[in-house]
Amino acid sequence: MNFDIITDSSCNLKEDMIEEFGLTILPLTFMIDGIEHRSYVESKVTDLQKFYTMMREGKVITTSLPNLDESERKIRAVLDKGKDFIYIGFSSGLSGTFEAIDLLCRSLQDEYPNQKIYTVDTLAASGGEGLLVWYAMQLALSGATIEEVYRWLEDNKLHLAHWFTVDDLMFLFRGGRVSRTSAWAGTMLNIKPVMHMDDEGHLIPLDKVRGRKKSLNALVDHMEQTGNKPLSEQMVFITHGDCIEDAEYVAEQVKDRFGVKDVIINYVDPVIGAHSGPGTLALFFLASER
Repeated sequence: MNFDIITDSSCNLKEDMIEEFGLTILPLTFMIDGIEHRSYVESKVTDLQKFYTMMREGKVITTSLPNLDESERKIRAVLDKGKDFIYIGFSSGLSGTFEAIDLLCRSLQDEYPNQKIYTVDTLAASGGEGLLVWYAMQLALSGATIEEVYRWLEDNKLHLAHWFTVDDLMFLFRGGRVSRTSAWAGTMLNIKPVMHMDDEGHLIPLDKVRGRKKSLNALVDHMEQTGNKPLSEQMVFITHGDCIEDAEYVAEQVKDRFGVKDVIINYVDPVIGAHSGPGTLALFFLASER
């Protein structure tokens, strides 16, 4: 593999996978009671259960873009080794992260005119972004060129389906995703939204069901309806906001109903989880459409 892949911490890949692939991760930042934290620290496993416990306790959590000085150092380290790279970034529909890093990469291209720099706005988040990184790595490791990997990402990113639900609508209200009235009424009636990522990279509510179990089953139903066949050969990612039992339930449903063998479960990172809250559960797979 003669080029590197750079991504950001919103990809929600496991630390051992990051290490195995040799990925460069640009950490986004979040603040708890005004104290800044990194959402990914190299060679360190973040205690995300503790993060979600603090959310449940009502800690004030805000989020920010990657530190651009730190990001520039990490990107220059790749370029100074003489390596080309693809940056696979967090949806521009949800964050200014991609725009900021894309601008930084464009400025660095002038300093390194003989090296190839590609940037991909995945219009994805969490395990959706991570699954695109995973596919890019499989292609790269099989001998694909940087141009072939870039083209595959652009051609397939709108086939990366994101289906998710949340357990507490008040966190979506605080993040500006639903109105106070909808959040209050949904909570009182035990209504759970079933949401997806649209082609512009925005989170869109699609269905409303009553009860947590029905919302989890709805995610799997959408995979059955739109997932690329054969489903049994898909790599599937699941991310969760400190609700591992629900994540394992969805994983078993995917395996039992479709014969899927490869399912990776991981936490939703703090920058995304700060807006979606504890109890978030998301399912990611390749589909005919998002």
